[in-house]
Amino acid sequence: MTSNESIAVLTRPDRHFIGEDVQLSGWDDVKPFFDELLQRPILNSDDLQQWLLDRSELESYLSEEFAWRYIRMTCDTANEELVNRLNFFIETIQPPMTSYGNELDLKAVNSPYLGQLTDEGYEVMVRGMKQAIDIFRTENIPLQTEAQTEERKYGAIVGAMTVTIDGKEMTLPEASDRLQSTDQAVREEAWRKVWERRFQDHEALDQLFDRLRDLRHQIATNAGFANFRDYMFAALGRFDYTPQDCFDFHASVANAVVPILNDLAEERKEKLGVDPLRPWDTKVDVDGRPPLKPFATGAELIEKAITCFDRLDKELGDDLRIMRAMGHLDLESRKGKAPGGYNYPLEEIGVPFIFMNATSSLRDLVTMVHEGGHAVHSFLTRTLPLKAFRNPPMEVAELASMSMELLSMDHWDVFFTDPEELRRAKLQHLESIIETLPWVATIDKFQHWIYENPSHTVAERRENWVRIYDEFTDSITDWTGITYYKEYIWQRQLHLYEVPFYYIEYGIAQLGAIGVWRNYRRDPAAGLAGYKAALSLGYKAPIREIYAAADVPFDFSRDYIRDLMEFVRQEIDKLHD
Repeated sequence: MTSNESIAVLTRPDRHFIGEDVQLSGWDDVKPFFDELLQRPILNSDDLQQWLLDRSELESYLSEEFAWRYIRMTCDTANEELVNRLNFFIETIQPPMTSYGNELDLKAVNSPYLGQLTDEGYEVMVRGMKQAIDIFRTENIPLQTEAQTEERKYGAIVGAMTVTIDGKEMTLPEASDRLQSTDQAVREEAWRKVWERRFQDHEALDQLFDRLRDLRHQIATNAGFANFRDYMFAALGRFDYTPQDCFDFHASVANAVVPILNDLAEERKEKLGVDPLRPWDTKVDVDGRPPLKPFATGAELIEKAITCFDRLDKELGDDLRIMRAMGHLDLESRKGKAPGGYNYPLEEIGVPFIFMNATSSLRDLVTMVHEGGHAVHSFLTRTLPLKAFRNPPMEVAELASMSMELLSMDHWDVFFTDPEELRRAKLQHLESIIETLPWVATIDKFQHWIYENPSHTVAERRENWVRIYDEFTDSITDWTGITYYKEYIWQRQLHLYEVPFYYIEYGIAQLGAIGVWRNYRRDPAAGLAGYKAALSLGYKAPIREIYAAADVPFDFSRDYIRDLMEFVRQEIDKLHD
C-alpha cells in the first residue's frame, strides 16, 4: 500500500448480493433486497454466514450513501439541495430500514444455527442484536426520524455564525484564534464578539433543545425506560459500565483533577500579571510570546501530518496519503461549513473522510492527528467481513484518536522546527489534557441531569448548568459582568444536540490514551504494536478485552486517575526543566 499506484486505485470490494448498478433514488430501489433477506430459507450454518455477509453488504452500501449525504451537507450547510438530499434519506429511507432491521435481527437470533457460528466476533454481534430487539418500538420510528431532522438544524444555525473584526468577516474558529494574542484588548474584543454572536441565537438554540429533549424522552418512555439516559445506555450498547460508573468518574475527576486546574490557573494569573484572570486570558501564552502557527494552509497541514505519521509507522502515513489522493479531506474553515470536526467511516470502500475547520492553530494540529487516529482505525478494520465487526463502540473509537494525539507528539518537530516552539506545543497540549477530563465530566453530568429531569424549564436548565460547570472548572477565573454568557457555554457543544450521551467516551478514552502513551514511552515498539492490535479487533471483542489488547486497564477509579495525572504532571515538569 506504499506505492503511488496502489494509492491511486484503492476501490471498494465487488458487490455480490446487491450488484454493481444499484442507484438509490427511493426506497423501492432497495426494498427487494430486504425482502429477499427476510424470505430466504436458512438451512445450515453456511447459509447463515452467507446471509449475514449479504445483509452486511446491503447495509454497508446504505451506510455509505447516508455518509456522503451527511458529509456534503456539512461541507456546505447553506446549500438547500444538499440539505434536502440528506433529509430525504432520513425521512424516506431510514424509517423502513429501521423496521426491516428489527425483523432481520429477529430472524438471525432465532436461527437454530446461530450457536454454530463460533468464530471471534459473533458473540459480541449477537449481544448487540438482542439489545436492539429489546428496545425496538414501531411507534418510535417517526419520532426518531423527527429527532434526526431537528438535530441537523444545529449545524445550520451555528455554521451561519460569523463576526466582523477590523472590518473583516470571520468564522467563529477564525475569530477565536485571536484569543492567543498577546494584546489583552485584542483578546477581549474577540472573546466578546464571539460570545455576543453565540448569545444572539441562544433562544433559538434553547427552543431547538427543548424539542429534542421532549422527543427523546418520548422515545425512551415508549420503549419502557424511565428516562432517555437509561434508554441510551441500552441503545449505545454500554455493556461494560453503568450510570453509577459515570458518577464515580465525575467524583474522581473533581477530586483528582480539578485541584490541578486551580494550580494551573493560579500560575497563569501570576505569570500574566493580571488581576483578575478573565475568560479571554486562558489561551494566551503566559510568557507573552505570539501564538504558535504550526501550518499555513490545509495542504501544508495534511503534508506535515503524513510525515509525522510516517515516523511512527509508514503504514499510518500511507493511510493519510490514500485519503488525500481520493479527495477524502475538507480541512479549512469557511463560512457555511458546519462546526466541529469528524472522521466519517465509509463502510463500502473503507477509506474514511476527515472534515474539520482548520485556521492555523495548535488546536487544529491536534484535531488533525486526532481525526487521523480515527482514520487509522478505519483502515485497520476495513477488511473485516461484517459491518458489525467494523463498528467499534465510541469508547474504543476515541481510544484510537486520543492515543494518536500523544503518540504523534514526539514528532511534532515536523510542524515546529524551533525546539522552543516544540516545547511550548507539547506543554500546551498536555495542559489541555488536564482540562479535557473536567470538561468531559461537566458535559456528561449535565446530560444526566437533563434527562433525569425531562420537564425542566429553560431557567432550571441554565441554573443547573452553572452549578455543574462550577464543580469542574477552576475557581480563579473571574466572570463578573458576563455571567449571562457563562450560562450558555453548553450550547457550543455539538454533541448535546446531535449525538446525545456521546461524551463520557472522551473521558474514558483519554484515560486509556494516557495509558497507551505511557506504554509507548517505556517501549515504543511494544506500545505502538499494542495500540494497533487493539484497534485491529474492531468490535469482535468486549471493550475491556480491547483495552487489554492495548495493555491498558478499563478503570475509572480515583486512584488510577490520580496515578495517570501524576504521570502527565511529570511529563510537564520535564518540559519545564
